[in-house]
Amino acid sequence: MDIQDKANALIDETSPYLQQHAYNPVHWYPWSEQALKLAKDNDKPILLSIGYSACHWCHVMAHESFEDDDTAEVMNKYFINIKVDREERPDLDKIYQTAQQLLTERSGGWPLTMILNPDDHVPFYGGTYFPPEARHGLPGFQDLLRRVIEFYQNDKAAINKQNIAVKDALIKIQQTPNILPESIDSAPVSLGIQEMMNYFDPNYGGFSGAPKFPQTPSIEFLMCAKSHVSPELSKSATDNMELTLTRMGQGGIYDQLGGGFCRYSVDKFWLIPHFEKMLYDNGPLLYNYSQAWKLTDHMFYKQIANDTANWIIRDMQSPEGGYYSSLDADSEGKEGKFYVWIQEEIKQLLDEQEFILFAEFYGLNKTANFEGQWHLHIASTFDELIKVSDLGHQQIIQLLTSAKKKLLNTRNLRVWPGRDEKILTSWNALAIKGMAIASLRLDDEIYIESANRSLTFIHETMWNQNRLSASYKDGKSHLNAYLDDYAYLIDALLTVLSVKWDTKWMNFTLELATVLMEQFYDKENGGFYFTSHDHEALLQRRRDFMDDATPSGNGIAARVLLQLSHLTGQQDYRDAAEKTFKATWHSLVKIPHAHASLLQAVCDYNYPPRQVILRGKLDEISKWKKECYEATTDIHTCIYAIPDNENVLPGLLAERKPQKKLSVAYICEGFVCREPITNLNQLISDLKN
Repeated sequence: MDIQDKANALIDETSPYLQQHAYNPVHWYPWSEQALKLAKDNDKPILLSIGYSACHWCHVMAHESFEDDDTAEVMNKYFINIKVDREERPDLDKIYQTAQQLLTERSGGWPLTMILNPDDHVPFYGGTYFPPEARHGLPGFQDLLRRVIEFYQNDKAAINKQNIAVKDALIKIQQTPNILPESIDSAPVSLGIQEMMNYFDPNYGGFSGAPKFPQTPSIEFLMCAKSHVSPELSKSATDNMELTLTRMGQGGIYDQLGGGFCRYSVDKFWLIPHFEKMLYDNGPLLYNYSQAWKLTDHMFYKQIANDTANWIIRDMQSPEGGYYSSLDADSEGKEGKFYVWIQEEIKQLLDEQEFILFAEFYGLNKTANFEGQWHLHIASTFDELIKVSDLGHQQIIQLLTSAKKKLLNTRNLRVWPGRDEKILTSWNALAIKGMAIASLRLDDEIYIESANRSLTFIHETMWNQNRLSASYKDGKSHLNAYLDDYAYLIDALLTVLSVKWDTKWMNFTLELATVLMEQFYDKENGGFYFTSHDHEALLQRRRDFMDDATPSGNGIAARVLLQLSHLTGQQDYRDAAEKTFKATWHSLVKIPHAHASLLQAVCDYNYPPRQVILRGKLDEISKWKKECYEATTDIHTCIYAIPDNENVLPGLLAERKPQKKLSVAYICEGFVCREPITNLNQLISDLKN
């Protein structure tokens, strides 16, 4: 029999995660009208399994259950089985993660396993990972399925009653109290920082114990908000932001050889990660470290930003220009195998002096920290290395650099973790923003060139008939884009424009903003829906205001609309941002630390970031822009160097006209602009003051 005959309905999908299951004995379907109709026509409940390709426990459950013929027989006989890539369908994942928490009163995760009623797709049973046999308080998967189908066949009245309660709960979750503030003030900003400090780990940084996630929106918020609160609170915010970035950079969550960060640390010390590397973490972390370098002049942050940006270009940028999604945690069937070392292998690769320094600096002279092997982390200081080696600082750097290069070259010969090569618009936007800021702060054109390659790919491949697609692979872009795709991409474009002006990108920004307002904005209640007005009807249509691993789409939408309102003068952008604050003000005040992105937008609303428009000959205004960025300590000042031959500009930008033979600067805060400045020294003096 040809192997194609053994494939299930996932064989034609572009998602690597779905393709991984195309030859399971389970009769998998993608989420589709065909599968949903089949369930309804045959009165079979839907077994919905949601995961992603870099997910370790998704692989475990696949090997234990979905590749098992006996388990597949039970699944195929009693269920219509639907497999979903949560990275392609975050709309479905958000709904059913919430439903799982309602049903089980436990936190969610992946793999997500839900049993849905075939008529209305309401779940009546749910969980995450289930083992093949009962253990650790979890039922065996086959036994569970038999009990579920018996319940479904014999007690539909109870299921229907529960489904009504679940639907009501999902509706109530999306309802916000009709309590509007008298004004959009900065009170939640101070409250948010205070709450973050309450959760802060004063020894190792971060905002929780184990497991520990980077929480990049919170780090970015602390950078922004410290200038809008009391000096004492500002110092706490700055100190804690720096401690977190330092400890993460020293830890094993950071790839000490190749650059880039893993998704989270399993311990509170940032030492041993869950080894998957996600683009959505690394783009914002690149932004965080690049901005921290500007704020502190701490060379350590610059090095991490450089290495992370280089990792993204080297290992994650496709020949077509877009950035890939993730690297798996596993290789050769074992988590972390690609990254860990034994001492003897390192001794053979390095000379004696290199090994002495390397072992001291990266913890090889301490107890093995990962299943009898060593996962590298910074365990010493340069002062201690100087004592051990009696060498100078520069000599030590040269020897460590040489040692790292040797080990990285050897590691690259190992069996690599799987790479998810689908290209997601939202995650690319996060990486584009990080690359643009890295180019600006690290003064390296390579990074803005990389960002522009990704932008060009998205514009040419994933922007069709004035609408974005969410995902691309194997020559196919598909799926209606979500709020995050539009909001993040506008944010990325505005960042790119502040590094290197291109009117084409400004026009693209405004086109995206038009779709954002027309297709996602809730005109009646305020805020933005996660799905567009013409999206497939699902069990729940969500407006999400809190951050999770990525920034809140509503928070980013509010920020970019405020920025665009100041650039163009369009009042409806500002009105939409203001109404977004009002839509969630009750929650914003109640749990401000969970709304870091929205709090940052509140800062921008009350204290609009300074915008500087430079007009003149490109060579000269480019020099002005560089000197201005170096002069200002405010990392949120945006400087747009627009050549004098750009004559067709939107809105207020058209009024920032060039002057004959002179370069000119327009400094604006919100809708208030100063007199034009034609003297560079005066401009720099004004920016410093």
